[in-house]
Amino acid sequence: MTIQTGDKLPDATLVKVTENGPEQVSTADYFKGRKVALFSVPGAFTPTCSAKHLPSYVDKAAELKAKGVDEIACTAVNDAFVMGAWGKSAHAGDSVTMLADGNGDFAQAVGLTMDGKAFGLGTRGQRFSMVVNDGVVEQLNVEAPGEYKVSSADYMLEQL
Repeated sequence: MTIQTGDKLPDATLVKVTENGPEQVSTADYFKGRKVALFSVPGAFTPTCSAKHLPSYVDKAAELKAKGVDEIACTAVNDAFVMGAWGKSAHAGDSVTMLADGNGDFAQAVGLTMDGKAFGLGTRGQRFSMVVNDGVVEQLNVEAPGEYKVSSADYMLEQL
């Protein structure tokens, strides 16, 4: 079942990319007590994700935070080392926290997976964004297949 606005995020474990290496975090702990702008991409280093999606959040980080967002996070079904390298290459720095969903457990738990087998990607997370306030989904924007519109930082800013 796909998560909906008003739902509490399900329990899952993500891997946060840190300067000291990968650190496992539970969704319950990570999203507790703050407002997080979370966006999901089908894969690190893929064309739209690298050219538009991640850069939109890096570029608009200050504006999102000025509208009450405490943290911005990016997730993908990639391992923490790939997510870390991608974050560095995109100059995400402290603007966007990279969260690896290596086995796709989080994407599956929120019901937002896609079949990328035709592209050699296997099962991945769909392209989406959400605003999560103290573990509850306040806003959910799921892209139609092959599109990049409603999950952008600009769209999220319009909604806040």
